[in-house]
Amino acid sequence: MAEAASPHLSLPSGLLELCALLGAPRDSLRSLEQVAYKKGVKHLSALLDPEVLSIFVPPFISKEDSQTAGANCGTLGKTRMRSLRKKREKPRPEQWKGLLGPPRASEPEDVAVPGGVDLLTLPQLCFPGGVCVATEPKEDCVHFLVLTDVCGNRTYGVVAQYYRPLHDDYCFYNGKTHRECPGCFVPFAVCVVSRFPYYNSLKDCLSCLLAHLKPCKDFEVDSHIKDFAAKLSLIPSPPPGPLHLVFNMKSLQIVLPARADLESPILDLDLHLPLLCFRPEKVLQILTCILTEQRIVFFSSDWALLTLVTECFMAYLYPLQWQHPFVPILSDQMLDFVMAPTSFLMGCHLDHFEEVSKVLDTYMFHSFLKARLNRRMDAFAQMDLDTQSEEDRINGMLLSPRRPTVEKIASRKSSHLCVTHRRMVVSMPNLQDIAMPELAPRNSSLRLTDTAGCRGSSGVLNVTPKSPYTFKIPEIHFPLESQCVQAYYTRFVSMLSEAMCILAPDNSLLLARYLYLRGLVYLMQGQLLNALLDFQNLYKTDIRIFPTDLVKRTVESMSAPEWERAEQAPELMRLISEILDKPHEASKLDDHVKNFKLPKKHMQLGDFMKRVQESGIVKDASTIHRLFEALTVGQEKQIDPETFKDFYNCWKETEAEAQEVSLPWLVMEHLDKNECVCKLSSSVKTNLGVGKIAMTQKRLFLLTEGRPGYLEISTFRNIEEVKRTSTAFVLRRIPTLKIRVASKKEVFEANLKTECDLWHLMVKEMWAGKKLADDHKDPHYVQQALTNVLLMDAVVGTLQSPGAIYAASKLSYFDKTSNEMPMTLPETTLETLKHKINPSAGEAFPQAVDVLLYTPGHLDPAEKVEDAHPKLWCALSEGNVTVFDASSWTIHQRSFKVGTAKVNCMVMADQNQVWVGSEDSVIYIINVHSMSCNKQLTAHCSSVTDLIVQDGQEAPSDVYSCSMDGTVLVWNVSTLQVTSRFQLPRGGLTSIRLHGGRLWCCTGNSIMVMKMNGSLHQELKIEENFKDTSTSFLAFQLLPEEEQLWAACAGRSEVYIWSLKDLAQPPQRVPLKDCSEINCMIRVKKQVWVGSRGLGQGTPKGKIYVIDAERKTVEKELVAHMDTVRTLCSAEDRYMQHFYNHPRDLFSTKDSRPEKVPSKISCPGKHMGSKVKQHHV
Repeated sequence: MAEAASPHLSLPSGLLELCALLGAPRDSLRSLEQVAYKKGVKHLSALLDPEVLSIFVPPFISKEDSQTAGANCGTLGKTRMRSLRKKREKPRPEQWKGLLGPPRASEPEDVAVPGGVDLLTLPQLCFPGGVCVATEPKEDCVHFLVLTDVCGNRTYGVVAQYYRPLHDDYCFYNGKTHRECPGCFVPFAVCVVSRFPYYNSLKDCLSCLLAHLKPCKDFEVDSHIKDFAAKLSLIPSPPPGPLHLVFNMKSLQIVLPARADLESPILDLDLHLPLLCFRPEKVLQILTCILTEQRIVFFSSDWALLTLVTECFMAYLYPLQWQHPFVPILSDQMLDFVMAPTSFLMGCHLDHFEEVSKVLDTYMFHSFLKARLNRRMDAFAQMDLDTQSEEDRINGMLLSPRRPTVEKIASRKSSHLCVTHRRMVVSMPNLQDIAMPELAPRNSSLRLTDTAGCRGSSGVLNVTPKSPYTFKIPEIHFPLESQCVQAYYTRFVSMLSEAMCILAPDNSLLLARYLYLRGLVYLMQGQLLNALLDFQNLYKTDIRIFPTDLVKRTVESMSAPEWERAEQAPELMRLISEILDKPHEASKLDDHVKNFKLPKKHMQLGDFMKRVQESGIVKDASTIHRLFEALTVGQEKQIDPETFKDFYNCWKETEAEAQEVSLPWLVMEHLDKNECVCKLSSSVKTNLGVGKIAMTQKRLFLLTEGRPGYLEISTFRNIEEVKRTSTAFVLRRIPTLKIRVASKKEVFEANLKTECDLWHLMVKEMWAGKKLADDHKDPHYVQQALTNVLLMDAVVGTLQSPGAIYAASKLSYFDKTSNEMPMTLPETTLETLKHKINPSAGEAFPQAVDVLLYTPGHLDPAEKVEDAHPKLWCALSEGNVTVFDASSWTIHQRSFKVGTAKVNCMVMADQNQVWVGSEDSVIYIINVHSMSCNKQLTAHCSSVTDLIVQDGQEAPSDVYSCSMDGTVLVWNVSTLQVTSRFQLPRGGLTSIRLHGGRLWCCTGNSIMVMKMNGSLHQELKIEENFKDTSTSFLAFQLLPEEEQLWAACAGRSEVYIWSLKDLAQPPQRVPLKDCSEINCMIRVKKQVWVGSRGLGQGTPKGKIYVIDAERKTVEKELVAHMDTVRTLCSAEDRYMQHFYNHPRDLFSTKDSRPEKVPSKISCPGKHMGSKVKQHHV
């Protein structure tokens, strides 16, 4: 039999943290009964203070006392006294205090009460109205608790109250004749505390327990509760995902719903309850109060409804969280909590409505009245304004109205909400008074939802929810001894193993949940090695639910023999090493909360760059460097705190003004959907009339005064000349801006006065940026030019000195660059270049693009629109992957991580998965819908260098992978299992290809042709073809139709071509003019595109050579990259259901910026940034 888990290993909690029996003190009941007996009173009515009578805390089976069922449960005397008012006397071993049969003579040991459970306040919360002795039995009732410790951690309680008649034997237990006290019934409460908010499930469990407690004898109560608590403590909480756990509690079947994912809350309550209690307008008002962090108190005569409704509102807030005091139930002794000077959300009984309202009104009414008299536009006034009807709005118009923006007017609904009541005290109806409509049974506890028969109304979209999976937990048999618990665990493991055996091979989602549960059960059994093996498989199947901290604690608690066994499993040891070496992965840059603060001391360039990036103004390092130069013109190269503060405020004020810009409909009709007004001049005189000049990212136009109108000045593309002049006016000359437009004879002229110099700089910068964008097919230039323009405006507003314009000119980057060194591309490149994109946009520094992958779209109506589009995947440095929508060339998914090492290869395994091979020897599997990496394959022992699938297969069943040590693995796409493997005679394996039923493998010294059984069929050796053996094969391509093998070698500026019919013949050579190194090649139609580095326009640049595969001559030399072209990919099929015979686009990338070249994609070197280019073939 397996030993219990190591005592040093802290295991995850089961469903139950603590179970307690509460009621009136024994002494109080004895005194009450004696008074009634002496005075002859037959009917008693009294209000008593409750206390904890018995408490039960897991674990209930210990290694030292494996044959006794009550090792860690006991009565009040066994609890730690840290939460009690005073230390009790040692209780006498009376019969009613025994848990299992006869009392034990030895003193019971203390029980560790879980943190966050205060035994002082628990009785008050379980009996919020006090213990009231009744003259007749009352109905059982249930209410719910939320317990918060000093650290803000929450636990959840479900309390069931029931009544029992008061007997002599209960009071004395002295063996005398029992005398009943007629007409006297005493309330008791059973409280279950859990780390998880399973309100409905635990309520159903308690209803089963009460059915057994009522008829039993008083001395049997603790025994029943203890068995109940022990059973719940053995039931695990389901892992996040689609798997719900089911177990039997007496005659009922209980379902524990799983949360959707790790970030989502557990929802085991009826979310429609607030809509049954309040009108929709009231619900919106309550949400407004919560979002504006008001002091809120809910009232109801039903204690249960208080917690459920407040928890529903907390669920409505997701993903936001309420960070202030949250006490859904206030007992009679806790009413002073509402005097807290902070925001809070609380609930109390309707009986206290008047006294609590007085406390809140005293504070709220005075502040509310003061805000109204001062015409303060706070949350209440804004909500009142937004919910008025149009008629009320006109009649009650203020003296200085704020005109809403056009966007707000357009988006405003025709139906307005009624004026809301300002009181923050919300009174709820009784639960029993609510007319409940006929609803589908909830999917939480008593039974599973049958969605087959549910039909929506004709006016509502009928969407049938996907039914979750369920797993039924085995029965737990009593008496609770060590053998019974071990049998339960063994049966649990067996049932999970059986479920995994019958699981469909492609259902990895469900397999991961089974592995998680089985690993957890193995830990409970003390089988640490088996648990780690399951967690290892879980790590490869779904990393989202991998319990890193639990695995780390498990590894640290392993014994020496277990370590020896673990060392025999290399893959497990690798996982252990990774967990111990990287206990906490560094948080992503975009995930952490930036605590930006204004500086308090002078800043050099490094500190200034960090501060600007943290502020969110701009991230690009070169742009920040130019901004630093602009702000320090003519002074010491450091920025003082006041200058930075002025600049930051100026930037933020400009942003706020842009949000307030209101455009008439007539103007908006002339603008594109994605245009925004970035700069607006003051009212000036122009040759088109008087008005304000507006600048967007595409054009300049005039907002005429008087009757608002739109007069287009020019798009930036059509500008021919921009110059600053002056016009004579009376005795002085007024600065004037002139713009010559290609399509207009008349020159636009505006008397901009003091704004002229700034507008001259801004227009020229936008004009230069647009010209570069058109010449290079790169819209990023326009966005960068716009950033420069906005920074110029902020610099001038900050400095406000005669030298401000000169300082702002330091940011006129594109205008200066185009004048000093025209950035023109060769004519052949311009004809071929189609588009250019920048994967490093928004990053502080440019990143190298290591791998490109184009994936076609899916013409499937079930797909989301954005998921159905073709995509371009860009693997950047350090495991970052950015995904572009290849139909619009917009970012589909900003950079996400696949490990921290360099990515070497990518392949689309099926329409739902992209496999990524990394330098860290791991294959990461990305879900194309969620854009997340949740699975990893770790069978390789060195860096994964290539991944391929069989050409021509729409849904490949196998993926081939290779690693630098010469290992080749064949993976089944559905099961993610290795179906075949073999080892090459030597290492250095960099790429593989499938052709003619053979696997062609490129190593440094040879290209080996392998049979599928792993035996060598043929070999092309480097030394047999070149006298200089210092070279090596870098890349190769197979052209099956021409029966040719094309290869490139290190340090050579030629492409070598062998005939597949006879590899022994010397190769043909295609020289590449001005080429210094070849990095990649790809076949496109009847061409071979070669990415390299060479001379372009006299300087070293990235070059792409386009070679005719039939004539074996260079057709084109494309020079669009500033650095080495590192990778190429081809866009062969736009959509999966349309199969073209020839590729349509090709993409290339370099290290400086992504550029787009038709029919091909290339990636450049690493030091100049990275661009992806698309070219026409």
